[in-house]
Amino acid sequence: MYGEPISQIIRERLKKSHASFLANDNISDFITKEELGELQKEVAQKVSSLMDSLIIDVENDHNTMDTANRVAKFYITELFSGRYTPPPSTTVFPNVKKLESFYIVGPISFNSSCAHHLVPIVGEVWIGLDPKDDLLGLSKFHRITEWVMARPQIQEEATVQVLEYIEELIKPKGIAVLINASHYCMQGRGVKDPEILMKSFAASGTLNNEKSKTDFLQLIRLNG
Repeated sequence: MYGEPISQIIRERLKKSHASFLANDNISDFITKEELGELQKEVAQKVSSLMDSLIIDVENDHNTMDTANRVAKFYITELFSGRYTPPPSTTVFPNVKKLESFYIVGPISFNSSCAHHLVPIVGEVWIGLDPKDDLLGLSKFHRITEWVMARPQIQEEATVQVLEYIEELIKPKGIAVLINASHYCMQGRGVKDPEILMKSFAASGTLNNEKSKTDFLQLIRLNG
């Protein structure tokens, strides 16, 4: 059906539109559902080649005979699905009571993957909002976080991506995002420190000042 690898067809489509396709970009506007299935097949072939290069006898090893297909499905439909699927549907409510004090949602648990080594990042996200005209449905914070984190990421950029996406949706007076995560690239390789954690923080608007940051972190400590 396709005269060249589907990944190349999609890549050329992105280039023609001058669209970014970095590891933590969402490119769902440039892929059809049918093409996503073909891409999964192509990835399975590439994973199979990787295993050949690692000198694993997949033809006779009952444990790895179908590993390439499992890995490809996992990458496309789960671990990196935030690259290939549209944004989650969101429910926005009017701030009828004109809530003026900021509120916090969290902890929101997530699983992601380090863009440098493709190994796990596991952690929690806290989101603080000083609302304006609109409020976001509570479950949507989780869905948005999951969608953003389901890509090869670095934590610093993911923190900003979560903030900017929610900010664009409801345009609050202020927003703050804290991510606390463990990185296998630090725990299982390199320095191999099993206790090390990384905290990242981003804020804008009325929450982008020292007092608001202190209040935000204090409330997390009280409820964490």
